[in-house]
Amino acid sequence: MALPDQIVFDVSPALSQNVVDALRDMIASGRVGEGEHLKESELAEALGVSRGPVREAFQQLANEGFIELRRHRGAFVTTLRRRDIEEVYSLRIALERLAMQRAASRITPEIAQRMDDVLTAMQNVAPTTTAAEAVALDLEFHDLVYEAADHDRLLRSWRFIRSQVAFFLQVRNRAHPDFVSVGYAEHRQIRDVLLTGDPDAAEAAIVDHVKGTLVRLLSDHDGDES
Repeated sequence: MALPDQIVFDVSPALSQNVVDALRDMIASGRVGEGEHLKESELAEALGVSRGPVREAFQQLANEGFIELRRHRGAFVTTLRRRDIEEVYSLRIALERLAMQRAASRITPEIAQRMDDVLTAMQNVAPTTTAAEAVALDLEFHDLVYEAADHDRLLRSWRFIRSQVAFFLQVRNRAHPDFVSVGYAEHRQIRDVLLTGDPDAAEAAIVDHVKGTLVRLLSDHDGDES
């Protein structure tokens, strides 16, 4: 396990969340691998905290799907299976279809401009852009679709699976760094369709986009147990 140099956090109510963010980044960036055992004592020392915040972080990350807590054995980084990907993405498609249907008739000029800003950033990514940075831009764009949809419960449902989607995409982007060629063009198409105001066309565009991502993810897990 590639532990970071010691990080010292301020003592604050946000301490546990800081630990969650640090561990999530270590997992998503590949510094700790799938199936790797996460040891409370080592992580607490590396992060400059007591074991309590690490234990709390384990519980949250288990809820998000990043790690598995095994009785009497401890915490282990999740090993992605086809079933995990298929479950999250079948739910994602359902959510995104509704979001796009609603956003097509509700998108505002202000949100459209923010989408254009994200698209400009996507178009101008540097060769040194990391998987995490690429995924952050990807999900920032989709966050705006949900904002445009103006549906609080839909947004909460998206936030529930968002971290798992980020995890899958970062694993995938590390293996296939084609964000420059794929990311901008596909998201520009989504933005253009939304601005036509056609909910059926918007729904079709997002289904194509998400299913394409799903196919690329599953291609890396051929032969995995379901």
